[in-house]
Amino acid sequence: MIRSLMPSDEALLWEMLYHALYVPPGAKPLAKEIIYRPELARYIEGWQTDDIGFVAVLESSFIPIGAVWIRLFNSQNSGYGYINDETPELSIAVLPEYRNQGIGTQLITHLLNNTKNVYSAISLSVSLSNPALRLYQRLGFEVAAQLNDSLIMKKELI
Repeated sequence: MIRSLMPSDEALLWEMLYHALYVPPGAKPLAKEIIYRPELARYIEGWQTDDIGFVAVLESSFIPIGAVWIRLFNSQNSGYGYINDETPELSIAVLPEYRNQGIGTQLITHLLNNTKNVYSAISLSVSLSNPALRLYQRLGFEVAAQLNDSLIMKKELI
């Protein structure tokens, strides 16, 4: 089941932000505290009702298993996938034990369907080695720029 994220879900968003960070296979897990660094914390801090996001919950227990959200940044406070002040950046996380089951596809599709009348495009940043790259390509995200081993991708909504 997919429901809207609410301001009361801020603690959940912090947890999901940690799971959104890509760690290559065999690499040492990142310390949980990394999410409080300013360059990452901006994806959650000040979450408000005008921010858009959704959470996937198990129907049987209502336990959250994934989330997708977008936030607008500006050139003075840009995210990793920043394109311009009018294009929000997408973040997504699915708990490891629920990955590769189509939940990420459902979350992004739900978000795209609910934002196509709000924004003209959405961006994101992804590591070239992240398997999620194939998901983003399948959903119509196209490469806007490459920075070292990461891509900034953009999906036109109009």
